[in-house]
Amino acid sequence: MALEKLHAQRGTIAIVGAAETDRIGKQPEMSALMLHAEGARNALADAGIAASEVDAVLSTGRQTANDIPEYLGMRPRYMDNTQMGGCSFIAHLQHAMGLINAGIAEVVLITHGESGRSRVGMASTSFTPDSPPGQFEMPFGIGGPATRYALAAVRHMHEYGTTREQLAEVAVATRKWASLNPRAAMRDPLTIEDVLNARMISWPFGLLDCCLVADGGGALVVTSAERARDAKQKPVYVLGTGEATTHSIISQMPRFHVWDAAILSGERAWAMSGVEHDEIDLAMFYDAFTIVPLLSLEALGFCGLGESGAFVENQRTAPGGDFPMNTNGGGLSYTHTGMYGMFLLIEAVRQLRGGCGERQVEGAKTAICHGTGGILSAAATAILSTER
Repeated sequence: MALEKLHAQRGTIAIVGAAETDRIGKQPEMSALMLHAEGARNALADAGIAASEVDAVLSTGRQTANDIPEYLGMRPRYMDNTQMGGCSFIAHLQHAMGLINAGIAEVVLITHGESGRSRVGMASTSFTPDSPPGQFEMPFGIGGPATRYALAAVRHMHEYGTTREQLAEVAVATRKWASLNPRAAMRDPLTIEDVLNARMISWPFGLLDCCLVADGGGALVVTSAERARDAKQKPVYVLGTGEATTHSIISQMPRFHVWDAAILSGERAWAMSGVEHDEIDLAMFYDAFTIVPLLSLEALGFCGLGESGAFVENQRTAPGGDFPMNTNGGGLSYTHTGMYGMFLLIEAVRQLRGGCGERQVEGAKTAICHGTGGILSAAATAILSTER
């Protein structure tokens, strides 16, 4: 697509509602479908928009596209159940943009609900023998996500000299943000030594390099920039979006030490937005494991390839640092339901509205959200701002 056509989409839609479920954590009394519904109810209330006004419902999960609208008592004109893993919700912003700008919908509801810990209404987490990883990876000793992401981490360390101490910087900085978030699951102080000495999971990842496993959900309400002028909340405009994929199973990743899908999604988002790197006040990067934000920093151009380890040293991304990142506590210390991207967006919206209390980034106007799907298989990027 020509650059001018991309840039013409800048600021044409806005997020006017954003909320999580009432509780985040272990909720064995709530099914995944119930979590979708509770997040949707809260986001619609935040937006001041009735369920009857929703034209399109975009969801991701084990349910079919029509399950969520039926459960919510909606009859939308459009449904979408795009499943590309944890970054799906960021990608849904681009889908909402297309729907709204094409006149197919005026109000789009994006929902998430996942019983990631209790597994109520969820399928098995194991790979079936007929799946690509079940056929081509599991027989050769590759296990769950930790072993797969570890391949990228080890290759990055080999190529660039990245250290476990630099990975630990991410976990410690994120925990400092979590200590300021009353809803965060893990709020106790954390040191580099704590991370390095934690029980080994899959080298180089110890327990504290790995995300939480929780139950929860959330939702966004998106509409046109014109309608957003009359919204109950301060509109947060979508200036740029992008999505891409390069592979499915980790063994087919083009370069283990470089996240090519993230480079591609970022290029599209930067081009659409016209925003420069020094205009970003807040970064919300997927952190299923400590290597992922490092790969994101490089892929999105905040530093050169191999430079992300040095970039995060001395707690640069922690409260008080000059690059605020994952201010809710991230998947490492706030919550992680399995597909985390929704929570990146909710926190970015709250920060841009100025409603985050102790953890508020002063003067935040523009944020970048970036996530992974699968095992660095897909990527989606969104640049959000209070200004069009």
